[in-house]
Amino acid sequence: MTGVTNEPRAASWLAAIWAARYRTPARFVALIALLLPWTTTGLTFALIPWLIAFAFVDLRAFPRSLLRPICLLPIALVALAAVGTLWSDAPWPERIHAIGPAAKLLVIPLMIYQFERWPYGHWVFFAFLASCTALMLYSFAVAIDPALSLKLYLSRGPYKVESGIAVRNYIDQSQEFALCVLALVYPIVALLRQRRVGIAALFATLAIGFLANMIFVVVSRTALVTLPILVVLFALLYLRLRAALLAAGAMALSAVLLFGVSPHLRTTVAKFQADYQTSVQDSQVSGMGSRLEYWRKSLRFIADAPLVGHGTGSIRGLFASVAADAKIDPLRGEIVSNPHNQTLSVAVQWGIVGVLILYALWFAHLSLFRAEGLASWIGLLVVVQNMLTSLLNTHLFDFTPGWVYVLGVGVAGGMALAKRARELEHDPEKCAAAFREDHA
Repeated sequence: MTGVTNEPRAASWLAAIWAARYRTPARFVALIALLLPWTTTGLTFALIPWLIAFAFVDLRAFPRSLLRPICLLPIALVALAAVGTLWSDAPWPERIHAIGPAAKLLVIPLMIYQFERWPYGHWVFFAFLASCTALMLYSFAVAIDPALSLKLYLSRGPYKVESGIAVRNYIDQSQEFALCVLALVYPIVALLRQRRVGIAALFATLAIGFLANMIFVVVSRTALVTLPILVVLFALLYLRLRAALLAAGAMALSAVLLFGVSPHLRTTVAKFQADYQTSVQDSQVSGMGSRLEYWRKSLRFIADAPLVGHGTGSIRGLFASVAADAKIDPLRGEIVSNPHNQTLSVAVQWGIVGVLILYALWFAHLSLFRAEGLASWIGLLVVVQNMLTSLLNTHLFDFTPGWVYVLGVGVAGGMALAKRARELEHDPEKCAAAFREDHA
């Protein structure tokens, strides 16, 4: 009799252990998302227990999953960075160090595999939203009292105009807030269609808070340029023509009104022209003007080695070789290791081969998110935002934007594939066609 009563209890314990085996890696990924807006060191340490937990899940299908382009292309780009050290003229420490920015892409296949099988991706989304919400509130507090900032040299030093920076820098902060605003649009619209006004109002309040911070506290020009494009993308994909036109009109009207009431927004926009004049007329270092000089020099470097580039870690040495005297010409005397454009960064180091892999990676990941649903919208948003902001930065290789890309594509991509598999499991013909497409 005792054996009979203990048997269901033992089965329930085994089921709980089995479920925990798959929930634990998802919890660590949620922890990574929670730490990402705040700390680089904490995120790095959170990766270690996640990798350990991942090693204990069922990995029998993992080798086959790596053969898909969405997983193979990130690996190929990192492999190219590693092989590119062989023909670089940079010192070996610089070559090895330059592999690091691309190495994070190796995490994408692991996360896709994990969240394709275990339905805990919403934990990661909520963790990132909660963390950014706390950061947004802290940023408002820092705007009121700059002494609260963890970046005092930005809040009270020569850049005190950027006193809303709580941690990191204004570019990362703006990118995270813009991502949250746009990610919240989908559930707000969906909830309003379901007449769930209360939760929709809560999400709308959060979105307004993020927007208010960007408009009245601190915003990057990159976010300012890309945000309207992403709003238009949402309108075209998810709204009817009439609603999309109304949304575009409302956005344009709001932009005009906000430009009139926000001195900070006017100052940020004015910096485009001011930077250009500072660089062209006075040959002084400035944000946009310096970028134009980096791009001009980078194009010359690419022309010298168009096929496979100058090798991993070569950028700084190339800029040093053509630098003018910084005392005479500060703009042309700058020596940098980042041309502030993702395509140029890849092309200088790995030539046309690297650029082809980079764009194949972006478009393969875009193809993941063609369906409806929150995961597909977030994934699409992450990829398009990264592509747009990489016109002015190297956001695939930079720490925070790069990890946002890894988390967004890995988690949302796995969830989108899981949803697709559920929809196809009762349709063998579509299932076979999808398999051929994924492995083409």
